[in-house]
Amino acid sequence: METRRLGRSDLDVSVVGLGCNNFGGRIDAAASRRVIDAALDHGITFFDTADVYAETKSETLIGEILAGRRDKVILATKFGAPVPGTNVDRRGTRSYVLKAVEDSLRRLQTDWIDLYQMHRPDPETPIEETLGALEELVESGKIRWYGASNFSADGLRAAQTAARGEGWQGFVSSQDELSLVERSIEKELLPAIEAEGLSLIPYFPLASGLLTGKYRGGVKPENSRLSAWPALGDRYLTESNLELVEKLAAFAEAKQHSLVDLAFAWLLSHGTVASVIAGATRPEQVAANASAAGWVLTAAERAEVDALLGKSA
Repeated sequence: METRRLGRSDLDVSVVGLGCNNFGGRIDAAASRRVIDAALDHGITFFDTADVYAETKSETLIGEILAGRRDKVILATKFGAPVPGTNVDRRGTRSYVLKAVEDSLRRLQTDWIDLYQMHRPDPETPIEETLGALEELVESGKIRWYGASNFSADGLRAAQTAARGEGWQGFVSSQDELSLVERSIEKELLPAIEAEGLSLIPYFPLASGLLTGKYRGGVKPENSRLSAWPALGDRYLTESNLELVEKLAAFAEAKQHSLVDLAFAWLLSHGTVASVIAGATRPEQVAANASAAGWVLTAAERAEVDALLGKSA
């Protein structure tokens, strides 16, 4: 599988990454192992998790399953979202960051984290304090690089300005939602990411399954994510989105590709995207995601898709 360089780092990540939020939650240890094995078999070597996924079970399972083959993957995790069972309001302080990384390292059964991401900003803590703690972790070898997630454009620029002022490495990536049906970052955040020389790691590339085609006609299959989580269904299953999905599916089918192929290909046509992370509950889904990276949109195809999205050339 193709790899891309992650921002200014020395990390080369597979263009399709594995989102690990299902491990220990929607799927058990045995199913998680099958998904991870399938990912490695298909050349997916960028794994993304967080300390809050499945109430910390995701990190724990990854540590157990990757025992003896930790060096086969680029491992990313996150801190800064509320961890179940804890009651901490400020999750960007030096003390919080230093404790959070130790907890993640222990669960992941590793000595280092390749990409440590701030899951969401902490408005109560100066960003300089957070960045300083992350720099300490880089110097100690506990993390290699660090990234942002869910920052505003202004917040991201402020963080990078602060890092430059101190001579620190700063964020090398930004993980944010982007897909064919959710493009709100295009107005302000995406230009900021590009201007700062960061890589974008888009999450929810399939809009929680909407872009697999399984919800065409507004049908919600049993055990699907949008059935299990009504709030997501209310957000994604709109009339305009369902109409757009029909148009996009017709375009993909005319090119002898699937809607999933198009979802990945469109994201990877953005030069700032390093890896498209997608979760999976079965090896078959991993295979489909890996295969999708094989479609490289031509300039004409990208223009056609953008026209369907209502974007001007």
